[in-house]
Amino acid sequence: MSARFDRLAVAGLLGATGVAGLLFAPVFGWAELLVPVLVVVLLAYGCVELTAKFPELTPYRPLLVAVLGLLGLIETVLTSTTLAFLPTGASVRGLARGFTEGWRLTLQSTWPALPVPEQLLFVPLSVLLAVVLGLEVLLRLKKPLVALVPSLAVAGLAQAYQALTGLVAVAAALGFALPAGLLLWSGRRVRSVSRAPGVPRSWRVTGSAVWPALSTVVALVAGSVAFAALDPVGRDPLTLKDTQAAPPPRSRVGNPLDEIAQRLIQPGEEVFRYRGDTPVDQWRLIVLNGFDGANWLSDSRLHRLGAGLDGAPGGTGGSAELKVRGLSGPWLPSHRDLTGVDGLTPLVDQAAGTLMLESPSAGSVRDYRLSWSSPEVDLGSGEVDARAPGGLGGLGAVPPDVEQVAKDAVRGLRPTFQSALQLERFLSTNYQVATGTEELPTGHGWPQLRHFLLESKRGTSEQFAAAYVVLARMSGIPARLVVGFRGTAEKDGDTHVVRNRDVLAWPEVAVAGAGWVALDPTAAAAGSSRSQAGPGKAVAKARAQLPAEQQLRPPQLPPGTQPDSAEDQNAEAGVSWWWPALAGAIVLFGLLWLVGVPAAKAVRARRRRRRTGEEGVLGAWDEIRDRLRAHGVPFRIGMTPRDLAESAGSLAGEGIREPVARLAKVLDVTLWSGVPVGDGAVRKAWQEVGEVRRGLAARPFAARVLAALEPRTLVPVKGRKEG
Repeated sequence: MSARFDRLAVAGLLGATGVAGLLFAPVFGWAELLVPVLVVVLLAYGCVELTAKFPELTPYRPLLVAVLGLLGLIETVLTSTTLAFLPTGASVRGLARGFTEGWRLTLQSTWPALPVPEQLLFVPLSVLLAVVLGLEVLLRLKKPLVALVPSLAVAGLAQAYQALTGLVAVAAALGFALPAGLLLWSGRRVRSVSRAPGVPRSWRVTGSAVWPALSTVVALVAGSVAFAALDPVGRDPLTLKDTQAAPPPRSRVGNPLDEIAQRLIQPGEEVFRYRGDTPVDQWRLIVLNGFDGANWLSDSRLHRLGAGLDGAPGGTGGSAELKVRGLSGPWLPSHRDLTGVDGLTPLVDQAAGTLMLESPSAGSVRDYRLSWSSPEVDLGSGEVDARAPGGLGGLGAVPPDVEQVAKDAVRGLRPTFQSALQLERFLSTNYQVATGTEELPTGHGWPQLRHFLLESKRGTSEQFAAAYVVLARMSGIPARLVVGFRGTAEKDGDTHVVRNRDVLAWPEVAVAGAGWVALDPTAAAAGSSRSQAGPGKAVAKARAQLPAEQQLRPPQLPPGTQPDSAEDQNAEAGVSWWWPALAGAIVLFGLLWLVGVPAAKAVRARRRRRRTGEEGVLGAWDEIRDRLRAHGVPFRIGMTPRDLAESAGSLAGEGIREPVARLAKVLDVTLWSGVPVGDGAVRKAWQEVGEVRRGLAARPFAARVLAALEPRTLVPVKGRKEG
């Protein structure tokens, strides 16, 4: 290889690997990744140039690239651990933690993740490892296609973390394909060598040289567009993040639902205070969606809070400063539409909007600032979202006499937000909120709920909310239970004071297009009325428009909707079959390519071999020509067998040149001697075909695979019709 060839190939390899590292941008951001990845790539290129100038350093090239890359990362990412710009023991420990723990800590964080060294380092370290492996495969083994494998592994890992979509995916695919195509093109350029002495050799780009690069671009772009457009089940794609969650606190985690009655016994004790720029209806502590008949459980998937959370598009922003002093457990007051926390590094459940301290300490005061973005809720047609996670969870063993209560509560209405409001009205009208500090009901299992629903009809928000959720689920309404505190009207100067008496459990109902909507059957039952903020205004409006019970007509469908219409069934069926059919078509196309192209070539060769006379010799010529074309030997209309022999010699030397030259002599005799062609001439021609095949078998494995899958040689050459 010439120095120019080396530089082109190395630049293509390093460029593709650098782009692969930058595909982690959705996780950390472009700006945070650009400098460390660029440092690794530039230092690696410098090492290649150094070893090219001083060949005695070539055996140590992998070590040079690795050591200089690590030093570069220490100076750019772990600067705080250096002493007078020199690495320290802390620098080495930081690299080790970044390599062994960074991938897992990042998966346990919300994204974009904080660009702290212990999380960020695993990306440039992966790029560095891919660079070291790729360079050695390229420069020692001279295998450009294999050298791309480490960078493809980095790109695949990035997509497993967070897949790019839309135009960003197309741009990323092109960004990777261009340097990768440069590398493959450099590795498959064919020298067109003049036989005349003194004539300089020239580089010639052939179809087979361009084909790998072109196919890479087309495959990556088409794949990114297809996967960006496909959403067969209306859910986010599975990522590695779905398999990892931050471990819960090591201390015992209590259930705030169990503490409601105890707090109401001491109503005046302060829990926390806050100062905000917008009103807040509820502060949540925990979301419970699991019920086994005795206990309510949370299936929270906790992650370490990163740089922030995505807010609702076009939502109304808000913030508040909180000072918490009356909560002993790890749960912290939070907001449903949380976007950020300052002053603490808590664990967060994004789906529930809840916060938890990783290492809680009893009796300590915690100051932090919350920010959120509340969407403008449009309840639309009021259809419930039956696919909401946890909405139609377990119920345990339902007492038989409770089933009739569920039927009476919704008056036979089908599951909609209207029936959810009717259930809220049923509880607030027929049941009483327990007040005072003595003989307050406790418990939320089926024995206590049955007593509340059928006998006492008196309870705290604990029984109201738990009863609502089980009755809603029995009626097909997805619901979950939330525990927290009301937004209080009590103020101390410009600060709101939340006390034990503000503790509250409430149900939330999943509404299509609106998400989880909070209800409160205890508010109407207690005769209280408070100003509503954010989504609460839409709920209050819908509650005011709810018809009287005697005016409800089951079952009520949205206007223009036909029950169990064939169109709906066909639409649902379409969702269930079209995407597997498309995926099957893609897989079938790939199998046909992998199996069909080589099989078609084998059948064609067999047909040519069975010809006799002049056609048998011409068939041998066609076979050699097409095999050499598939391996990248240039062929033009009007090219003679001797011309092809000269071009083929530059590909694999005399092992191919000589058989083609001998076939040229047989072909000349066949076409121009006028002597009838016998079986001996046909056998001789096909013996040369065998010699060419053996010569091509000495080529690299990757080149032979590409030649076998080359489909263009199945198209007949113009001017030659095969029988």
